[in-house]
Amino acid sequence: MSRKLIWIALFSLVAIVTAAPRGEAASAPEIDAGVSETLDRFFYKIGGARELAHNAVGILVFPSVVKAGFGVGGEYGEGALRIRGRTAGYYNTLSASFGFQLGVQARSVVIMFMTEQALNQFRRTAGWKVGVDGSIAIITVGIGGSIDTNKITSPVVGFILDPKGLMYNLTLEGSKITRISR
Repeated sequence: MSRKLIWIALFSLVAIVTAAPRGEAASAPEIDAGVSETLDRFFYKIGGARELAHNAVGILVFPSVVKAGFGVGGEYGEGALRIRGRTAGYYNTLSASFGFQLGVQARSVVIMFMTEQALNQFRRTAGWKVGVDGSIAIITVGIGGSIDTNKITSPVVGFILDPKGLMYNLTLEGSKITRISR
């Protein structure tokens, strides 16, 4: 490995660590408050979202997933799984990426399990990997848009929101979701 490549990797690691938000892991009440705020914003901004959520057997919400990178990137967030409106567990999402990337970005992620089978498979798998243990159909909707709940047939669907409520056409492929204790 060339010396230049080692220096770039080292600099990238330092940039990620210094750009990542400081602080302790969120408490259960903090995560629950973030989940409620994210769902309220999601329902307000996107027509049909509340109806789709009502049809889901479980909803996993990550209020803030922070991605930072400089050549080498990382992504982390904490959230909660809600079943019938009640918190059924706390989870984190983690991923790493390589390639051209620079900066820090925060987003919210909402994942809906539309079938009992998909939810049970998720809950049984320790360290559930998107694209390996299950796939998520990312639904893209612009601001002021709406979801046609009759056209959604995937057992697991996901939405990615920025702080303004707009959807990004991004992927969750490669993310690992793990249960945490709070």
